[in-house]
Amino acid sequence: MTDVSPKIEACSPHVMNTYGRLPIALSHGQGCRVWDVNGTCYLDALGGIAVNTLGHNHPKLVPALQDQISKIIHSCNYYHIPNQEVLAKKLVELSGMTNVFFCSTGLEANEAALKLARKFGHDKGIDRPEIVVYEKAFHGRSIATLSATGNPKIQAGFGPLVEGFIRVPINNIDSLKQATEGNPNVVAVFFEAIQGEGGVNPMHLDYLRELRVLCNERDWLMMVDEVQCGMGRTGKWFAHQWAGIVPDVMPLAKGLGSGVPVGAVVAGPKAAHIFQPGNHGTTFGGNPLAMRAGVETIRIMEEDGLLENAARVGTHLSQGLAQALTAELASSAVREIRGLGLMIGIDLAKPCGALVQQCADNGLLISVTADTVIRLVPPLIMTETEADEVISILCPLIRQLLQAP
Repeated sequence: MTDVSPKIEACSPHVMNTYGRLPIALSHGQGCRVWDVNGTCYLDALGGIAVNTLGHNHPKLVPALQDQISKIIHSCNYYHIPNQEVLAKKLVELSGMTNVFFCSTGLEANEAALKLARKFGHDKGIDRPEIVVYEKAFHGRSIATLSATGNPKIQAGFGPLVEGFIRVPINNIDSLKQATEGNPNVVAVFFEAIQGEGGVNPMHLDYLRELRVLCNERDWLMMVDEVQCGMGRTGKWFAHQWAGIVPDVMPLAKGLGSGVPVGAVVAGPKAAHIFQPGNHGTTFGGNPLAMRAGVETIRIMEEDGLLENAARVGTHLSQGLAQALTAELASSAVREIRGLGLMIGIDLAKPCGALVQQCADNGLLISVTADTVIRLVPPLIMTETEADEVISILCPLIRQLLQAP
């Protein structure tokens, strides 16, 4: 394989050192490909971490955003913003829910969901509401969302954490029932339909159905974090829809704006009117540019059949990976290939963080999460030919890593 690693100078000493960056500075993109400042081309199988739904420089999106920028970029929420209603109406239609609050990021959306759950409890006379969350979950890095997150490594150094969370394992309804038995303070269950940062761990569809029944029986809010797995990534608009359920609260972000920061909390009848004026707000949320990005993203996804493409190309990619790694799966050196649509995790039997740089050196952008899981979340426009290219670059590097002492 050809070494195409770029030669980039060290990052500015004035930028806070919060990221373990690769020596790559991207300059521009087209479709599923990006180029760095040195002219090196990469196939993008990361999509800005499940953000660049329409890839790069999309011929329908770019003119729409240019048009919006020429009109108005920001207006505060003292005034009506027409595309908020347009986007909210569309999200309600796609989700089967009723109302939407707009913000700018997944963290903000999840923080709003936690506030909704607490106020839901207080409105019922519960002084110390508690929320069920899950092992290996990731909901953000604010103090509250960090507390809901199930990763001790990223929580370290930030105590005391926020109280009021009950943590349980995924896909075990008996453990959840046991952990909450006789507790009148529980107000909600909060989870990712497919855990992203935790290692691409899907919630089983039967478990989701059982959970919906339990929340109904106990008057809990069912809150599904679709920040990473939503917006068509799995082949349905939202990953929980594979189970045929409707949640009470659904945070969204990432792919909703195809790269323009957009977050949203979609709520059903049980939660839609908990917030009243003064209870919650945001300066940038729902601004005209972000709303236009969300409206146009969904319009283009529908016009171009990107849900069907995500399902078809995702199946092709998963099956191709399984075929190329047959021996490694048989020996359990590759423990599992899991996920849905174009959200795929390849779980190895050893840490594989080195693959991020090795793949970049060979013209492929990926990420590794939970130490041993290769995460593929490319733009939803990816073709089967491009999926085959991912396989041809990635699988030899996986074998090389696994064979190393």
